[in-house]
Amino acid sequence: MNRLSVLAAAAAAFMTFGIGEALAGRDLDQIRSRNVLRCGVQGPSNPGFGVPDSQGRWQGFNVEICRAVAITIFNDPARVEFVPVTTQSRFPALAAGEVDILSNNSTWTLTRDTNVNRFNFPAIVFYDGQAVMVPRRLNVASARQLNGATVCVQPGTTTEMNLADYFRQNNLRFTPVVIADLDELRRAYDSGRCDVFTNDFAVLAAQRTLLGRPADHVILPERISKEPLGPVVRQGDEELTNIVAWTVFGLIDAEEFGITAANVEQMASTATDPRIRRLLGAEGNMGESLGAANPQYMRTIIRTLGNYGEIFERHLGAQTPLQLERGQNNIWTRGGLLYSPPAR
Repeated sequence: MNRLSVLAAAAAAFMTFGIGEALAGRDLDQIRSRNVLRCGVQGPSNPGFGVPDSQGRWQGFNVEICRAVAITIFNDPARVEFVPVTTQSRFPALAAGEVDILSNNSTWTLTRDTNVNRFNFPAIVFYDGQAVMVPRRLNVASARQLNGATVCVQPGTTTEMNLADYFRQNNLRFTPVVIADLDELRRAYDSGRCDVFTNDFAVLAAQRTLLGRPADHVILPERISKEPLGPVVRQGDEELTNIVAWTVFGLIDAEEFGITAANVEQMASTATDPRIRRLLGAEGNMGESLGAANPQYMRTIIRTLGNYGEIFERHLGAQTPLQLERGQNNIWTRGGLLYSPPAR
């Protein structure tokens, strides 16, 4: 009987604290007490992903991921402070608590997941690969034709390591031109200080729009690495990790289910699919389980920002200067890699 009593007490504790009523973690408590989410974005700007507009308001794909998280935490997309960080300062800033989350095209790697700072990568929001850009006048069709080239690259990045690996693997020589600041690196390439500019493909597409003559430069077809990009938080706060992950998963699910900013309210009222009803808070307790400020948090996110595809097309798609195709960043039912775990 004593053993049964212990088991019953444990089950009661799990029901009480395991679903929806767990104490918030250290970082989430600080965010809520501060009443603002501090989001590290690529500074000073990265067109399409994060850039201040003419009024100084940050816009972009990564920016809207942070606004979606703010809605989940506060039910308010405006409670975000955007903090520009560089490739070298981003992880120290996160480790020191200067920002709560990075949303700046950071690659998920083993050492970043397990090193002394121990970060969490809750979800992948963009699948990319490292590429190289060259002046069209060089008449180069493949990265394997770049033996002896000078290459503009940022230090302390996976980009720098991938570059060395690729040239070594293909028995090629190169001379690095190492500059930390992305704007300064782009200007060095544009002025002819290096033959090649390497970064993730999407970053190169964005930086090409800022060159003096964008049409005079071509991004070569090879992808010399895998770059799964996503938001980053500190380890030790599983509640915040879960909020970021399931906010991203909700955006992906919304696109898969055909829920848009224009029809979300109608879908919430008329949908019979239980997956849609759970996602939009029409039934179940998904928002409560997550610790969202509003049980219908995804309805607010979609109404305010749209689904994943709408955010992508608005900032990165065919009608933007970047003109990126969906490719791998399409939902799985359309041949892409975006796939959400079941929300149940």
